[in-house]
Amino acid sequence: SLTSSNKYYLYQGYVRMNRGIDGLYKMIRSEMKELSPVSGDAFIFFGKKRQSVKILKWDGDGFLLYYKRLEGGSFEVPVFNPRTGNYEIGWNTLSFILSGVSLGSVRLRKRFRI
Repeated sequence: SLTSSNKYYLYQGYVRMNRGIDGLYKMIRSEMKELSPVSGDAFIFFGKKRQSVKILKWDGDGFLLYYKRLEGGSFEVPVFNPRTGNYEIGWNTLSFILSGVSLGSVRLRKRFRI
C-alpha cells in the first residue's frame, strides 16, 4: 500500500529501533503536531546508524509498520533542518533511498503534470 499517491513525511531525527507502533504514534502526535497519524500518510523513521528504517502508515482500520534492516551499508538520508518543520519527501525519493541510490547523483527530468 506504499504508492506514489501517498504523502511521505520524514521524522527529523533518529529513533531507537525498538520502538513499536505505539511509540512511533506518540512521537508523531507530540513532535509532528500539525500532522495526524491516522490520515493515511506514511511516516518514515531512521535509526541512528542509518542501517534500519521503519515506516508507519494508517490503513483505514489499523496501522501498518514496515521495517527494513540492512545487513551491510547504510541508507542515505536527505539533509534535514529541525527548524523547518515537517519534511515531506516524494515517492521517487523514498524509492531511491530504500534501493540504495545516491541522492546526490539523481537528476529527474521535467515531466508534464496536471
